[in-house]
Amino acid sequence: MRILVVEDDMQIADMLSQALTRRQYTVDVAQDGEMAWDWIESFEYDLVLLDVTLPKMNGLVFCQKLRERNSMVPVLMLTARDTVDDRILGLDSGADAYMVKPFDLEALMAQIRALLRRGGNATQATLTWGKLAINPSTYEVTYDGCLLTLTPKEYALLELLVSNGRRVLSRPSIIDRLWSIGESPTEEAVKTHIRTLRQKLGNAHADKDLIETVYGLGYRMKQIN
Repeated sequence: MRILVVEDDMQIADMLSQALTRRQYTVDVAQDGEMAWDWIESFEYDLVLLDVTLPKMNGLVFCQKLRERNSMVPVLMLTARDTVDDRILGLDSGADAYMVKPFDLEALMAQIRALLRRGGNATQATLTWGKLAINPSTYEVTYDGCLLTLTPKEYALLELLVSNGRRVLSRPSIIDRLWSIGESPTEEAVKTHIRTLRQKLGNAHADKDLIETVYGLGYRMKQIN
């Protein structure tokens, strides 16, 4: 899951980025509305955390532009403005939810999970592929009941592959989904993570080709008979 944080207060932005990263989200931070708009046009996001008072393009205008292009990405506005009129303006601009600063972090995370579920981009139900099971609530992965010990990036990669099933994901598309703008991975990094995932799945007696390579295109999960 990739989240765009649009916030010009870097203390709040850093806090949100760290909290979301700990929960296995890929996070990009934009400090003004124009930068955020450039990234929205370049990357696919599952959710936007959006401050209202921003340099260059405020959050209300940003959200209106987003909806005008028929984007359905969930938007959660974060703002110090807490009057009824402010909430109405925020929701009327196209926001899905509105939280007032200062906010409780756990309440914010619960709202994020709710918006992702509502948007159909995530679920707290266990993801399965044959004997493979992924629990997004606990970040636990098992194969035929055997617990796999994965790094955060390995977990995110496996969750992405299982979520897409038989859809082929290219290495560049995997990088776009799992690495933030501030990181500079090569396609070799994806190949390395695929290799270690296969090794760990093999140690749990999974089919060595459970993650298939579609040569010249990318990766997908093997068809389950």
